[in-house]
Amino acid sequence: MLKSEIQNLPSSAELPCSDDTPVDNEEQNFIPNFLLFLLEYLWGNRQDWFFGVDMAVYHTTGDNPRIPIIPDGFLALNVERRKGEGGRSSYVLWEENNIVPILALEVVSQTPGGEYSSKEALYAKLGVLYYVIYNPRQFRGDRHRGLEVYKLVKGKYRWQVQEPVWMPEIGLGIGRGLRNYGGVEREVLYWFDEEGNRYISTEEAEQQARSQLSEMRQELDIVRQQVEQERQQREFAQQQVEQERQQREFAQQQVEQERQLREQLQRELERYRQQLGDLGEP
Repeated sequence: MLKSEIQNLPSSAELPCSDDTPVDNEEQNFIPNFLLFLLEYLWGNRQDWFFGVDMAVYHTTGDNPRIPIIPDGFLALNVERRKGEGGRSSYVLWEENNIVPILALEVVSQTPGGEYSSKEALYAKLGVLYYVIYNPRQFRGDRHRGLEVYKLVKGKYRWQVQEPVWMPEIGLGIGRGLRNYGGVEREVLYWFDEEGNRYISTEEAEQQARSQLSEMRQELDIVRQQVEQERQQREFAQQQVEQERQQREFAQQQVEQERQLREQLQRELERYRQQLGDLGEP
């Protein structure tokens, strides 16, 4: 795009941030926000990404740059994580070095939204590499799966069959999983590693940390009990050694008393003999 053309385009401050269309099911709001929260945990130290939720994406591939496409969620890489003091109100390609989101997410609603037709064509034209359609309630009947991930190959989207789908350009996989929170179990989308292992959420990490801490405390209590038992055993052994020492001393004292008594008896006997000998002389 020429510099003169960019100068004629509206700024993000002049453009609406969304179309204010209300969602008609809970998943449309929860799923993309949940993925965002997971990324905040996984990529907390990175500053080169942005995940938008229900945010207008303005582009120049259509007839009017003031008409955006509004994914339920999208991920852009190699952009500022937070733009300006107040952050982004919309994602305007000509203010983002024309960096197209690498992933777009649509959560199918009861009201037809063109997820499998017009939006798919527009995302392909825009150059979005991965297009994710999540349809947990099967609003379109049996024609589509609950989760479909498409990759743009030579201008056309190709369905990625295996789940979770590994996306090497992003360094993440995406797939479904069950989340239990407050005793309520529900299906959600998760990020995965290359081996297909699900990344845990912050509350799961905290729960694991609490469990590990509890296990460490239990192990520490066991060690303390063992140390105390060993101390008591040492004290008992020392007491036995002391008792044996005292017994040996007592035995030695008895032996000494007996020796002294024998010596005394011998002296008395010798004295009596001398007295008897004196009496027997004429």
